[in-house]
Amino acid sequence: MHADLLALSAGGALGDVGRSLREAFYMFWDTLWALVLGFALSGAVQAFVSRSAMQRRLGDHRPASVARASLYGMVSSSCSYAASAMARSLFARGADYLAAMVFMFASTNLVVELGIVLAVLIGWQFVAAEFIGGAIMIVFLVAVGSLWLRGRALAEARAATEAAGADRRHGPGENTLEQGRWRQRVRSAAGWSDAASYTMSDLTMLRKEMAAGFLVAGFLTVLVPAHLWADVFMRGHGFWTSLENVAVGPFVAVISFVCSVGNVPLAAALWRGGISFGGVVAFIFADLITLPLLLIYRKQYGGRMALRMLAVFWVVMSAAGLATEYLFRVVGWVPSVRPGVVVGDTFRWDYTTVLDIVALAAFAGLYWLYRNRQRFGGGTGYAKDPVCGMQVELTHAPASLVHSGERIYFCSEHCRDRFDSDPARYLSGTGSESGMKAGHATTDPGAGQRDGDLPETAIDPVCGMTVDPRGAAAHRRIDGSDYWFCSRGCAETFDAEHVPGSRLPHHH
Repeated sequence: MHADLLALSAGGALGDVGRSLREAFYMFWDTLWALVLGFALSGAVQAFVSRSAMQRRLGDHRPASVARASLYGMVSSSCSYAASAMARSLFARGADYLAAMVFMFASTNLVVELGIVLAVLIGWQFVAAEFIGGAIMIVFLVAVGSLWLRGRALAEARAATEAAGADRRHGPGENTLEQGRWRQRVRSAAGWSDAASYTMSDLTMLRKEMAAGFLVAGFLTVLVPAHLWADVFMRGHGFWTSLENVAVGPFVAVISFVCSVGNVPLAAALWRGGISFGGVVAFIFADLITLPLLLIYRKQYGGRMALRMLAVFWVVMSAAGLATEYLFRVVGWVPSVRPGVVVGDTFRWDYTTVLDIVALAAFAGLYWLYRNRQRFGGGTGYAKDPVCGMQVELTHAPASLVHSGERIYFCSEHCRDRFDSDPARYLSGTGSESGMKAGHATTDPGAGQRDGDLPETAIDPVCGMTVDPRGAAAHRRIDGSDYWFCSRGCAETFDAEHVPGSRLPHHH
């Protein structure tokens, strides 16, 4: 009898695990087309929108600068780690601290791929809440941050940034976008192969977070009973229910370790479990205060500022969730019915399946472009982060180090530190992929020179800009003389005007 009960118990547990995995798979299947579309759009934006322009016009946190920071964030990568690294790079290069934080908030909460997945899993109301609530959150961030993210803590943050050398990145190299050549990039196979590379690198970078999000959401949906959700999220107390839910939502984000797009499936599970509309919104916004990111903030800006960031971010995320809920109640946009399941658990031949098949075909095309980017002239001026797989612009890499005489580039200090702790783990088996080797880029003949053999600076012979050879977009060697260029456009102009054997005055 006892053995029979144990067998039944084990069978029931295995059945629950199976149902959880199946629920996770169908969540993924329902959102597959949205993920491909979102990441493809993100890759195109990153390939064709100037990053140097972002880093020039954020010197204060007045309304115009806040609007620009929000727009720049919207067209940037949605990875929370990359967003934090880019925000710190902006701060190190002279941007106002609050403007950099606005950029970081916008780049993880006001992005297309997040909205598309929200629409598929929990409805258009949450997409509207993402953008409207995100704007509200940014206003709150500037208002509250002006009072609390300043003074001694800000001075220590600036000192910590300078001590880490973030302001000694590569020279002010510009890419072709700054020189008005983005239209040619859009019409070129090289530009689209770079866009495909961004798409693939973003997917590689976020695959673990997305997998964790779907798996956790699947298990929460199946295994967590309704009464437990009732214990966690207060119900039936009017305003106090809403207040408690928007405060607890970010706490779930802190301990769940799931960030960026990966937290949307978990948000869907929480919504089904009973959290308020505002609580879901606050949870989605709170992907910037997961525990690993808090540790990164401590290293980037110092312990005092990291604690203030946690407090301010938590307050503004919760306040934005609460304000969004009550605003949506007024206009009647808060859903009145919660789904019994997050997604169905049977395979259906419907529009979702058709869209997924089309998306898989499009993904195959993007992957082909990515693998053949060198054939089309892509990959110039880029490197692949050997830790997370993100494509990094050499002239704007947030972190780098020299390993065995070669400079390796990273999307963030988080990845750089992981690499530094065990280089062999990340370099083994990577090799060269279609001209872009993991960690450093193959741009033009001569790009394999070691850092110790390179001059500190060089002058682009076409436009006269000062260039750091370690991060130059292109390089040429003619009759023993080396030339470095701020962009592929300058290199192409040089090629058109000078045949091998001609000499130009070069400056080292």
